[in-house]
Amino acid sequence: MRELPELFESFSEARKQGFLTMKSLKEQGAGVAGTFCSYVPVELFFAAGVIPVGLCSTSEETIPEAEKTLPRNLCPLIKASYGFAVTDKCPYMYFSDLVVGETTCDGKIKMYELLGDMKDVHVMELPRSQQKESSKALWLSEIRLLKAKIEETFKAGISDEKLHEAIRQRNRERSLLKAVYELSTLKPPPMTGLQQLQILYGAQYKFNHADKVKELEETISRIKEEYEGGKRPVSARAKRIIVTGCPMGGATEKVVRLIEESAAVVVAYENCTGAKQYDRQVSEGGDPYKALADYYLDIGCSVMSPNPNRLELLGRLCAQFDADGVIEMLLQSCHTYAVETHRIREFLKARGLPFLSLETDYSAGDTGQLKTRIAAFIEML
Repeated sequence: MRELPELFESFSEARKQGFLTMKSLKEQGAGVAGTFCSYVPVELFFAAGVIPVGLCSTSEETIPEAEKTLPRNLCPLIKASYGFAVTDKCPYMYFSDLVVGETTCDGKIKMYELLGDMKDVHVMELPRSQQKESSKALWLSEIRLLKAKIEETFKAGISDEKLHEAIRQRNRERSLLKAVYELSTLKPPPMTGLQQLQILYGAQYKFNHADKVKELEETISRIKEEYEGGKRPVSARAKRIIVTGCPMGGATEKVVRLIEESAAVVVAYENCTGAKQYDRQVSEGGDPYKALADYYLDIGCSVMSPNPNRLELLGRLCAQFDADGVIEMLLQSCHTYAVETHRIREFLKARGLPFLSLETDYSAGDTGQLKTRIAAFIEML
């Protein structure tokens, strides 16, 4: 078996090396669909033999170019994603035959309009309620519309049999990624939060499902083997932190680094990069379209109102991982998460859990301020 550092780095390198991988796949005739959000049911792409890839950019490199068109006081994720598209610097956007968006926030909706001048863009109408029967019916119809769009674009039929198989494959991947982060319920955890993030974030850029499953299984086995052999990469005295809020990865890894430089360790990510995507499974029986609709509509994103599923998952993770505190990472101008901060704070206060909310962007300019606030919070625990 490969050494753990090599395995961790394999996931970290997956996104960086994706240009060559994607270029090779396209030369072999593969269809590619770019997505921006956890709400998009990727099983439909699997069933059509299409490769889904995440398009959310997490670097400030192209933001100045994006700001020639977009307002400066817009979420950095939106500006970076548009900037990489307009400058042709994102290989995933470049090779995407179809881009699928969703109406999660007003900024992204308007950005999709501009993106439509460059790419074939299909936008899913996401309800803002998870309880109403009309919302469930709308989301089911949107999933069927996406199925039709995929079949039309890629000239590939999606049978119920293929979709059931795609659901089983994706469930297997989810269960393995959940098994990865649940290893950190151990005391002390067998990996740092940054290493865990390397796997969770990087796994989406490994495009061969069988190889990905095999590598995840190998990684889990190797971590357990080394831990049982006495290896302890994290101090037993490190404070155990749950991260919540906006998606992590790329430039926002600075928050994780600062937490772990302050005598703490991130044991779990509640956000879209972590448990929010992998905590549950899609039902493998009955109507596959209804199963997908039920699963994806129940994601506990702050765009939902009310949003009890985020609170339920966060509370469960805090208990499961025996958290000492919770740190929320907000991207500037992400209004739904910013407004929801008050409810998260009150929820955790009632459970006696310390909470810190941080607002940041993709630049390194606020690193000193973040370091001071994080260090003070950890010292207080």
